[in-house]
Amino acid sequence: MATKSATWAYRDSFPSFARTYFRRYSDCIISSIGLGTYLGDPTDAVDEQYHAAIIRALDHGINVVDTAINYRHQRSERVVGQAIRDADADRESVFVATKGGFVPFDTERSDDPRAYIEAEYVDSGIIEPDRLARGIHSIDPDFIDDQLDRSLANLGLDVLDLYYVHNPETQLQTTSREEVYDELEATFARLEERAMAGDIRHYGLATWECFRVSPDHDSYLSLSEIIERARAASDTAGTNATHFRAIQLPFNVHMADAFTVDAHESSEGMKSALEFAHDSGLNVFTSASIGQGELAREIPEAIAAKLSGDTSAQRAINFARSAPGVTTSLVGTSTTAHVDENVAAGTFEPMGARAFDATFE
Repeated sequence: MATKSATWAYRDSFPSFARTYFRRYSDCIISSIGLGTYLGDPTDAVDEQYHAAIIRALDHGINVVDTAINYRHQRSERVVGQAIRDADADRESVFVATKGGFVPFDTERSDDPRAYIEAEYVDSGIIEPDRLARGIHSIDPDFIDDQLDRSLANLGLDVLDLYYVHNPETQLQTTSREEVYDELEATFARLEERAMAGDIRHYGLATWECFRVSPDHDSYLSLSEIIERARAASDTAGTNATHFRAIQLPFNVHMADAFTVDAHESSEGMKSALEFAHDSGLNVFTSASIGQGELAREIPEAIAAKLSGDTSAQRAINFARSAPGVTTSLVGTSTTAHVDENVAAGTFEPMGARAFDATFE
């Protein structure tokens, strides 16, 4: 598990970064640029590339690694775990997050996905077939419990720093919003128990669109309701305070809805996801920070002119981590060359609040 002393010592070993490069997460301090592991074919060759990239990142100033059990059919989790063991950086200085929700294949896609899911998860009693949205997704407490165990084994870790329930809005395609809130509360209670048992430090929600769309959208989920459900789950589990600590959502130059759409009700009126999360004490991790590579090729000139960085990718990263309330911007990176480019973005200061706001005027 990442610790206060180890993460602060890690920060102190990299004095060349700009002042706000490292940011607070609980009592730890973590890099505002993180490494994502979503993209890439499920092959040994890509595993080797990720292994080298993760080690390069950890040894050069990125101490946040994000993955998920379904990424590359469990290969991403396994290579993350191996790279952490092989890197010079101590495990206690590295912040590791993973996710569960989508049914994962093992190593490669099954030739008969339905038969695989039935044999591995339905016939074994882990999940009832009617609890699977689109036949591939579940937030059922027993399923998430199982996935957490598998993730710990894949990563070779005793404790996860952050465990996300993955894209809960997928459930809204087959289930009512109130039922989704109820099931999330039950799953949160299970994760509170896992936190008390020492298997995870915190948990959260990794989302695609539910927090950055308007309340009348079919995929909408309310952050205020989610927080209330997390508090209720804490009471059910008997913890002193909720371990719900973070959200993940897309944010980049072209996908700025988390900042521009006021969708979450508060005592002070409607707020954007970023503002609401910040005011509620939640950490925010941005995905798609360079638009899955699109913004590495070109960024709008009017915005690029206001950003620091030597390359389009660096400027795009610095835009994402300039947003108010953002702790870390995740960038999918499977080559050491891209790691070096991304790390160098951290030597530049992000935009100030006024300059950031001005990009939307």
